[in-house]
Amino acid sequence: MIFWLAAAAVLALDQLTKHIVVSTFASGESRMFIRHVLYWTFVQNRAGAFGLFGTQPWLLVSMALAVLALFWYAFRDVAARSPLVRLAFGAIVGGAVGNIVDRFHYGYVVDFIDLRWWPVFNVADSCITIGVALLVLSTIGRERAGARAKSTGT
Repeated sequence: MIFWLAAAAVLALDQLTKHIVVSTFASGESRMFIRHVLYWTFVQNRAGAFGLFGTQPWLLVSMALAVLALFWYAFRDVAARSPLVRLAFGAIVGGAVGNIVDRFHYGYVVDFIDLRWWPVFNVADSCITIGVALLVLSTIGRERAGARAKSTGT
């Protein structure tokens, strides 16, 4: 249940924020959100993350699905036992689906969160990053727990 709730919440928030941007901003328009810190800038991102992997929508969607499958394969056993891993997967899947929906609906991914020192991104990208960070933290925690169990002989 955690997985589905997280994925649905991420997808809904992502699509809502993108809808607001698309319906109220012109492409390339930027507005200050928090003075000198955070701007909303409507960018039509036709490439992959950080401008990588070209602008072929089917290639980018295929790569996203392949990465999701790889993550699922690598963490499926742990996800069965760990609510944190299920939450992480929900964030990753919700974010990936949000960007895939954009590619089919608009022909590009809607990016708008602009820090001015980092490439413009969106809620989906943020949730994917947070999900991956949670997977890394979970892996580190499992490795430390395994090392402690070995050292104590349990």
